[in-house]
Amino acid sequence: MRFIVTSNALLKNLQQISGVISSNTVLSVLEDFLFELSGTTLTLTATDLETMMRVQMEVSDAEGSGRICIPSKILTEYLKNLPEQPINFNINENDLSIEMSSDIGKYRITGERADDFPKEPAPSDTSAFTMPSISLLESINKTLFAVSSDTLRPAMTGVYFEMEPNSITFVSTDAHRLVQFRRNDVNCPAKDGFVVPKKPLQQLRATLPPDASSLQLAYNSSHLFVTGEKFSLSCRLIDARFPDYKAVIPSENPYNLTINRADFISALRRVSIFANKTTNQVVLDINGNAVQISAQDIDFSYEGKEMLSCQYNGEDMKIAFNAKLMIELINNLEGTEVLLELSTPTRAGIFKPVDTVENEQLLTLLMPLMVGV
Repeated sequence: MRFIVTSNALLKNLQQISGVISSNTVLSVLEDFLFELSGTTLTLTATDLETMMRVQMEVSDAEGSGRICIPSKILTEYLKNLPEQPINFNINENDLSIEMSSDIGKYRITGERADDFPKEPAPSDTSAFTMPSISLLESINKTLFAVSSDTLRPAMTGVYFEMEPNSITFVSTDAHRLVQFRRNDVNCPAKDGFVVPKKPLQQLRATLPPDASSLQLAYNSSHLFVTGEKFSLSCRLIDARFPDYKAVIPSENPYNLTINRADFISALRRVSIFANKTTNQVVLDINGNAVQISAQDIDFSYEGKEMLSCQYNGEDMKIAFNAKLMIELINNLEGTEVLLELSTPTRAGIFKPVDTVENEQLLTLLMPLMVGV
């Protein structure tokens, strides 16, 4: 089989799926891209046995049809170093030779048999729903950063998809912080839930177009299948029960602090420079309509303080948080101001955007540190 494709277009599509390929694999075929030509449509696939992703692109001057596995590393390195130009692929499926010729040279590599490439799991007994690409992309962006890396708690190493008939909620936690993002504009087939690993969500984040194009999400007891206009992804779900996250969200946090988001982040970044590098602790000393942000590192005699104005309803309070985690949470919120809901210095603080978006509800939670630790 043979076809012609532009170097940049091929590289762009391969880069969309290359993140699936694992660098530590005992099967050489898992280091390959699967090329499948049918008519003028070229389908490119990559897998690590847990996640499989494929994209489609159009080629020109296609002759024949077929399938072959091409080593990913040498192909992408070649394309990265090639100026934009057409490449003529001439592939012999009998001896697995792959000849690539361009205006400036001719190159030959050897592939592997397509029959050795893993098969995609069959989407049997699935339930399905649709949602806009931009909605899933935003949901991943809102939650993925708070996923745990603790492999001893596998359920927390992914994002929990919690479905209701008229909404879907995305939840992530690492036991120190929690993010709950609900969309009320998605019709799900039933009350259900599953946990999606971090890696396929990273792939989706890099691939999903930020537009209203429709995606189909189908799932069964073991896999999730996401299908878009020119790509598809399947992944194995995490076989573990997600913790009862609602139990850790305080039902009553009567004290409310409203503060300018950009000013708050800037002050936290400056003051945290002087914090202990192990704990990253900063203390919020709230008194009336002002909050003092302070940090210190006793070992080096470092100390930093700043005062910001705010709107506060509640008793004066001194509460400490990990500055790094707090900055990440607040960065994840949108709008001019952020609302911090508090109750006591030993209970979780809830961070919310003051400005709400239609059909969206975002709640983030951060556990406090002991003041002075």
